[in-house]
Amino acid sequence: MSDFSQDLILPSGGYEKLTTFKLAKLIYDITVHFVRLYIDRKSRTCDQMIQAARSGVQNIAEGSIDAATSVKMELNLYNVARGSLIELRNDYQDFLRQNNISVWSKTSLLYKEFITRRVHTAKDFRDFIQWANSFPDSPEYVQHIPYKAILVANATLLLINSATYLLRCQIKSKADRFLEQGGFSERMSQKRRRMQK
Repeated sequence: MSDFSQDLILPSGGYEKLTTFKLAKLIYDITVHFVRLYIDRKSRTCDQMIQAARSGVQNIAEGSIDAATSVKMELNLYNVARGSLIELRNDYQDFLRQNNISVWSKTSLLYKEFITRRVHTAKDFRDFIQWANSFPDSPEYVQHIPYKAILVANATLLLINSATYLLRCQIKSKADRFLEQGGFSERMSQKRRRMQK
């Protein structure tokens, strides 16, 4: 990279290392599996849930790449990702509500255990579901819904809550940095002025 572009084009990419990307990807993988097992494939909900989960992943990746030249685009895409995950959260909540199942409260044993385990990988998630499903008194079905579906839906809601919270923090951090350092156009103007002297 030339000296001219070195301080003009900001570092970008590396989205695979972002916690938000990792969580969104995990949520996407879980959702694809969940809808195949528990949502009618002919319903619009099936496709909508997969697309919302995919949008969360893809927009974080694209925002990270666009960071090189446009903070505005980066922030917009992170916000789109957050909106998609919130849409997905609503679908999981609808699934539970329509089957007369409660979302875990903060006082719930399962909620507390999930938080204590700091679940953030596919293995962590599988281990938690296996643990929660292995209680001696765990029912096989609740309201004709497999108990495992209830566990997965509630646990995925907690992952979505974490991802949307972290995305909000990521957006705020980037916006604050933009206010302090300016954007691509400002850096370009400053560079031109320096070259003309």
